[in-house]
Amino acid sequence: MIKAAYLHIPFCEHICHYCDFNKVFLKGQPVEDYLKALDQEMKITLAKYPTNQLDTIFVGGGTPTSLNEQQLFTFCESINKNLPTSNAVEFTFEANPGDLSIEKLQILKDAGVNRISLGVQTFNEELLKKIGRVHKAKDVYQTIESAKRVGFENISIDLIFSLPSQTVDDFKESLTQAFSLDINHYSAYSLIIEPKTVFYNLLKKGKLPTPGEDIEAKMYEVLMDEMEKHGFHQYEISNFSKPGFESKHNLTYWNNEYYYGFGAGAHSYVNGFRRSNSGPLKKYMDQVNSGLLPVLDDHQVSKAEQMEEEMFLGLRKTEGVSISHFIEKFDQDPLQLFKKEITELISKQWIEVKNDNIYLTKTGRFLGNEVFQAFLGAV
Repeated sequence: MIKAAYLHIPFCEHICHYCDFNKVFLKGQPVEDYLKALDQEMKITLAKYPTNQLDTIFVGGGTPTSLNEQQLFTFCESINKNLPTSNAVEFTFEANPGDLSIEKLQILKDAGVNRISLGVQTFNEELLKKIGRVHKAKDVYQTIESAKRVGFENISIDLIFSLPSQTVDDFKESLTQAFSLDINHYSAYSLIIEPKTVFYNLLKKGKLPTPGEDIEAKMYEVLMDEMEKHGFHQYEISNFSKPGFESKHNLTYWNNEYYYGFGAGAHSYVNGFRRSNSGPLKKYMDQVNSGLLPVLDDHQVSKAEQMEEEMFLGLRKTEGVSISHFIEKFDQDPLQLFKKEITELISKQWIEVKNDNIYLTKTGRFLGNEVFQAFLGAV
């Protein structure tokens, strides 16, 4: 059963130096035509792969709130018309601080959006400039205040650590300011430098002073300690929340469940197939306007791959992988199937097995990627 949908808005008013998502400068783009194509893609997909009820909708980008008021209204109307939702759905919009006027917030609220995720990254204004962000720290406070005034209670912010020239003290200061916001969810990621980004080109030229692995590990340790101290439960490697405010949408991915992906460059996992959509806007719109699904790549996930994915996605969660759920889903015992890998990882003290769960130790969280890699190609 498909319980989640991701929708991609690729437009940005500014491109950040670290971003490798599918995005284009907003100016001069066929925004209305793109929204019509998105509407059409939802219709084609739901006719082919129907579902009764979605539990989560997540609109990301790009910058979804770079749409003007009329475009935002049209887009929200299209989502509500095409996707089966109820009052119980978690409906998230990503936004940048400073992008959300009261009018836009009201449009979102009226459309049933009940969760806002803000790309804050850091409160250090010098670092904000270095990474290509255009908002100021004060914009974060103003946007959150406005969102609360309109009635949003479920607000999350993203932070990035291990930024160029960032010190542990800089990061601690950002956390102090983040905790002053009185919100219920934080995501915090270490900077990953991806190909085709400004930062990647600078790194190749030796012009990007990154803090290094030891400082990055120290920042991650500070993050975990401070979150715990402030009453935020780490429910996934990079995510922290007050009880009941975990991101249901992201849990769909980590629980290895099916989800729709709509929009240029979006990914989906439907009925055993992982698909990615065409990225270039024109190609995406041409395919959809011809009545086709805008598929770039289509991969049927074998049972062996599904079981490996269940492990390395599930281990991202603090509670880890449920052994009984794995047996129920695949009719295989993960402790037998991955006996060699699990034994080795336990001996390194990177994972533990307790009662019904296989999960990362605190040390294992620092080495997540190495743990996950152990399960690739293991079956």
